[in-house]
Amino acid sequence: MDSLTQIVLGAAVGEAVLGKKIGNRAMLWGAIAGTIPDLDVFLKFFTDDITATEMHRGFSHSIVFSLLMTPILAWIALKIHKKRTGTYKEWMLLFFLALVTHPMLDMHTTWGTQFFWPFEVRITYNNIFVVDPLYTIPFLICLIIAMFYKRTDSRRQFYNNMGLIMSTSYMALTFLFKSFSYHAVDESLDQQGINFVELETKPTPFNAILWDASIETENGYRFGHYSLLDDDSPILFSEEYPKNHQLIDSIRDEKVIQQILRIANGWYTIEKEGDRIFFNDLRFGQFGMNPNTAPIMWRYEIMEGPNKSVLVKRVQPDIKNPGKLFGQLWRRIGGDKSVESE
Repeated sequence: MDSLTQIVLGAAVGEAVLGKKIGNRAMLWGAIAGTIPDLDVFLKFFTDDITATEMHRGFSHSIVFSLLMTPILAWIALKIHKKRTGTYKEWMLLFFLALVTHPMLDMHTTWGTQFFWPFEVRITYNNIFVVDPLYTIPFLICLIIAMFYKRTDSRRQFYNNMGLIMSTSYMALTFLFKSFSYHAVDESLDQQGINFVELETKPTPFNAILWDASIETENGYRFGHYSLLDDDSPILFSEEYPKNHQLIDSIRDEKVIQQILRIANGWYTIEKEGDRIFFNDLRFGQFGMNPNTAPIMWRYEIMEGPNKSVLVKRVQPDIKNPGKLFGQLWRRIGGDKSVESE
């Protein structure tokens, strides 16, 4: 999830482990540890963009990384704090929990994590958007309140625990919302006589009320939206986007193509526009409420490089009026289906 959320979670974990002994310093160390796994974003300065993308949330988001980093960080913390303020085991527990809860939280988002690296299995539950104010803000408020009490004050622990309980409860609630969305989309597909191979629902930006539906059919994909506040009218699904997977058959074995195939995890279409070929990664859905016209969020252009090599470049979606789109998002959350035809 976003950096602020990971800082808050790490700080709350630090407080839970060592807050009574070292006060706000426990929050500080927890916050630092909670951000360390995301330092893998700097891979882009040492390798190409596609490799950096593939490696994101890989080793640094694994249980192996947490186990390796824990004793190092605990040793550093004890060296900095000359006066013994907690045992080595307590510092180990603080850093392990702050590190490991980071990828465990990221598992709930669309990108997921390779928690069991080096195995190439990316765990993703698709039940919360990468930025969700209802998860983060109450959690943050509780943490800030806790900071203003002395480390021995029971109210400090109360507010920190309250933040952890509220955030965890909200996360559990998003699974329930995801289940509602899945069954609603499944039922609507059945009513409309649309056969499908696989169905995935994921939350739209900043909320867990409106859900994107990505539907794989035998020859293509369809998209739709379902809000928990919708009426009983049928869900509007897009026309079928053809897979066109055969368009890259001649270059499928190229290293960079294999990389983007692994990144997309099977959810992709190939699109030809004149002489240009685009690879659409469908896991992140569309930017907009009209499922027939909204641009795909994550796409690459496949090009021919020197000596007939294959090059791949990330292409940003053409977003002309983001303010209008966010206004439509808000209306669609409230159950206004008319925005899907605008």
